[in-house]
Amino acid sequence: MLTKLSRLFWTVRYLTAKQVYYRLYYRFVKPSVLTLESSEAQSDFNQVGDFEWDGVCYKEQLITSCNEATFLNKKANIKDKAIWNDTKLEKLWLYNLHYFDDLSSSDAYDRVDFHTSLVNRWINENPACTGNGWEPYTLSLRIVNFIKWASKFKYRDSRFLASLRQQSEALMQQCEYHILANHLFANGKALTFSGVYFGPLGTSYLQRGLEILDAEFNEQFLKDGAHYELSPMYHSVMLWDVLELIELALTSKHEQLLDRVESWKSIAKKGLCWLESMLHQDNEISFFNDAAIGIAPSPAKLFEYAKQLQIPVERTKPDAYTLHNESGFSVINGSTYKVIINHAEIGPSYQPGHAHADSLSFELSSMGKRVFVNSGTSMYGVSKEREAERGTSKHNTVTIENINSSEVWSGFRVARRARSFCELADNSADRVVLNLSHDGYARIDSSYIHTRKVCCDNSTLKITDHIPVKKEEGVFGHYHLHPDIIVTEINGFTLSLKHKNSSDFDILVEVDNAQLSIEKYDYHPEFGVSVTGTKLVLKSTDPKKPFSMLVKW
Repeated sequence: MLTKLSRLFWTVRYLTAKQVYYRLYYRFVKPSVLTLESSEAQSDFNQVGDFEWDGVCYKEQLITSCNEATFLNKKANIKDKAIWNDTKLEKLWLYNLHYFDDLSSSDAYDRVDFHTSLVNRWINENPACTGNGWEPYTLSLRIVNFIKWASKFKYRDSRFLASLRQQSEALMQQCEYHILANHLFANGKALTFSGVYFGPLGTSYLQRGLEILDAEFNEQFLKDGAHYELSPMYHSVMLWDVLELIELALTSKHEQLLDRVESWKSIAKKGLCWLESMLHQDNEISFFNDAAIGIAPSPAKLFEYAKQLQIPVERTKPDAYTLHNESGFSVINGSTYKVIINHAEIGPSYQPGHAHADSLSFELSSMGKRVFVNSGTSMYGVSKEREAERGTSKHNTVTIENINSSEVWSGFRVARRARSFCELADNSADRVVLNLSHDGYARIDSSYIHTRKVCCDNSTLKITDHIPVKKEEGVFGHYHLHPDIIVTEINGFTLSLKHKNSSDFDILVEVDNAQLSIEKYDYHPEFGVSVTGTKLVLKSTDPKKPFSMLVKW
């Protein structure tokens, strides 16, 4: 009981006063909007949709005319009207059904009649303020998709427009000030779209939307370009939101949005630069915090969209060492390899829902292939598997027994958090040395500081770790190899790494002052996907001395 109370205290203490207030407020005050029959007549919508959306589509077809939908790599039949709130399906899957991303799929021009039928079905089967479809984040994504689709295809049905007004009104009454972060930004984006789309009818939506966006742009995007939730996946989601807001301004020519375009473009440009530095050599995102491929637009689509919007991003040869000081990542680029290292704080402190206990973890690509990878994210919700995926042992870093460096718990909570530090010790020709540390285990004993030294030159990467434990606790280093890597043990402390698709790929791994074991683990490159990979576990044999892993190519 004391442990649970302590964990709750350390979780709640980081919340803002606004979050606490709105959590209580929304517990007692529920949204209420006009019925469709009482909404505006067709004549009231004369000035609606005075622009034609022409943004980039990046989604593949998600819903077929056979009433089958595929989200998170899971397929289900959606013919039954009860599907929208079917408790047999994962909540996140149902949310995706309500988002209506399929309206923005690349083949939407060929399926207008089907989409019209599906939109009207949603209106008929989801009464106002009832069920998953009327939660604020779900509303936010669907409102934007409805408006883009209706604007593109000049759909002006009065019942559809009245429903869209209902949804906007419902969102106005439950903006996510209790959650903040990307949720509140999505609320602001949706209300801005509604405000511009509805013209004079949408004045209050636009005012609230821009009020949110003006505050959140300043709060959520760091000086080095990163989104402050420190997930390359969510960073990509947020960048797409920024680009669509720029598109809305340029397409609608709305004066209040045009006044902000240059500022938004500047944020987008810095964000794209940060993203590029955090990509692997395969040009896909790295897996820090909640991250998986296939949720956000691909980096290639983001750069394509930015180019279309005339946001110049020069993709030049990267520096040998880049420090993202505000977000807390270091990137080392060698002639044939790339190392990305996390020395970030849990961020933001008041909304750590997408944070993992991955302090000082790293990922490595070599010769265009992923080598060492964090294990990824396969699910949300509250489950033992979700907790495990956020845990330290699922990342390329060090644990004391099975203790996490930061106290992640439930699906989206963090209690006590590690503080990390990074010092650049050497950045000379062909050599980079970093001295890193975190104090996450100091809650066990004040001397239990994890130190990690990362040393790179043209042909080697050496990771040296130490936690000066006093008792019988085991200290373990966890190093997850991409499933395409084939491991051959040469002796008790030397391994050969090959790649199943490359005859030229040849890496040696040597360990020192550690007992080496080879285990299997589940790698999650996408939501709903698990692939078996190989994991190296190093157990320190002398707590007074550091242990190390040397990678040679």
